[in-house]
Amino acid sequence: MNKIIDVTQGSKEWHEFRAKSFGASEAAAMLGISSYKTRSQLLKEKATGLAPEVDAATQARFDRGHEYEAVARPWAEEIIGEELYQVTLALGIDGITLSASMDGLTMMGDAGWEHKTMNAKLGESLASGEIPEEYHPQLEQQLLVSGAEKVLFMASKSHVATPDDEGKCTAYADIECDDGTSIRYAIYGLHAWYESNPDLRQRIIVGWKQFAADMAEYQHQEAEYIPAGKAPESLPALHIEVTGMVTASNLAEFKSHALAVIGGINKDLQTDEDFADAEKTVKWLVDVESRLDSAKEHALSQTASIDQLFKALDDIKENARRTRLDLDKLVKARKETRREEIRREGVEAYRQHIDGLNERLGRVKLPSIPADFGGVMKGKRTIASLKDAVNTELARVKIESSQLADDYTKNLHTIDTEGKGYEFLFSDIADLVTINPDHIAGVIQGRIAKHQAEEKRKEDEQRERIRREEEARAQREAEAKAEQERQKIRAEEQAKAKAEAEQSAPVVAQATDLHGSRGSVAYTADGQPAAAPAEKPRVRQQPAASRPTDQQIINTLAAAYRVDTATVVAWLKTMNLSAVAA
Repeated sequence: MNKIIDVTQGSKEWHEFRAKSFGASEAAAMLGISSYKTRSQLLKEKATGLAPEVDAATQARFDRGHEYEAVARPWAEEIIGEELYQVTLALGIDGITLSASMDGLTMMGDAGWEHKTMNAKLGESLASGEIPEEYHPQLEQQLLVSGAEKVLFMASKSHVATPDDEGKCTAYADIECDDGTSIRYAIYGLHAWYESNPDLRQRIIVGWKQFAADMAEYQHQEAEYIPAGKAPESLPALHIEVTGMVTASNLAEFKSHALAVIGGINKDLQTDEDFADAEKTVKWLVDVESRLDSAKEHALSQTASIDQLFKALDDIKENARRTRLDLDKLVKARKETRREEIRREGVEAYRQHIDGLNERLGRVKLPSIPADFGGVMKGKRTIASLKDAVNTELARVKIESSQLADDYTKNLHTIDTEGKGYEFLFSDIADLVTINPDHIAGVIQGRIAKHQAEEKRKEDEQRERIRREEEARAQREAEAKAEQERQKIRAEEQAKAKAEAEQSAPVVAQATDLHGSRGSVAYTADGQPAAAPAEKPRVRQQPAASRPTDQQIINTLAAAYRVDTATVVAWLKTMNLSAVAA
């Protein structure tokens, strides 16, 4: 929840509060996109509390800006449709304090106002309806801290209205004076609405966290400047007079001193000052060579040849020339080496940062976020500017990678909580963590729901298969039981049919023939002896005393053909009796 800070903007208390918090107007510099202040400068100011002195010209510019803002306020209130109140707010997030000094905020806190002094760049951008990107972080942090929905961004200049302003200015504002009178001002300005960008908001939060971490590790360095460079001390004037022989010369002293100075030139180049000194020395050595040539020519104009003089001059010149060439090459080579050292320092710091984030994540690794250290160093000529460019790029990729790591952490937590018990569904966790944290829960729940539906389908299929198998088994058992019953019935029917057939068949009895030998005597069913055969005894079927019953006929046929009675009945139904011989 935000908190209103009871301070007057511009007061000593306000400056003290701003020094201890991370202000909205500083957000662009923190992200390295401000055209007014570098991230390195802001880091130094925040870490040391040493802010640059405001000179008279700068203070006058600030004062004009406050005047333009006061004149534009009624115009802004007319556009918004509500009265605006100047307020300073603070909001704590993850141990850091973000602040916003609002030029104006409505009573309900749903809309804010930010005013800037009009310039050509602002005018061109706002004329096309676009707010320059470097102001977006300030406006986004104002929305974050205040909770407002939108901010009216306005740029204007104004002056006391004149007849020439009629029809030309954007608006008029009547400003009351202390004596009760009012002055009409003509306003020349443009405006556009800014609404929240969630991605930028998250980048700002992560960026300030990284900035706070950099502040904790900050080591103060002396103020950096671009040295003008200095050459070695001037050599004494070389004086030579000859009249066929050297009549006067300080050559020996000159040579000793010159070689000592040249030999003491610094070749261990580390700082901007070292490089500037070396470049200045190269120019100085060129001058030494030129002066020696002039001295030699002067001597030659007085004498034909003095070997010792010329040899000394040539030795000094050659030494100066050789040192100049070596130093010139060293400057160029060392500059390239120092550039590479600075670039490698950035690469190594970024690697360590990524390693720390990956160690924190554990299960997944961050993708490579390109860092263009070489690109941002192009066009930078000083060590200070090279370091600042690399540090700003380092901060950018640190912020992006930290933001990505935070998203991964949120997604891992969501996977662990929403997917508990279904871990086997998320073997592709390296891909899942790349999903927008706002959507990951839906993906997890959808995958679980799909799995549950598939499992239910398999269970339903299993139950259906078991049911069909049980039905088939029950049917087989029923058919087997029915078959047993049929076999039992057939057996009973066959036994019964056999018994009935035996009862209706002639009975063969043993008899003794007339010669006293035993023979077969046939008897009818009623016990009467059948007629004896002509030649030998034989059994003859006597006609039944009465027609057998239908059941007896069926039973007899069933027994004869070893089928059930139902089959016999079916046969009988299909018989064509008219075709049977009588």
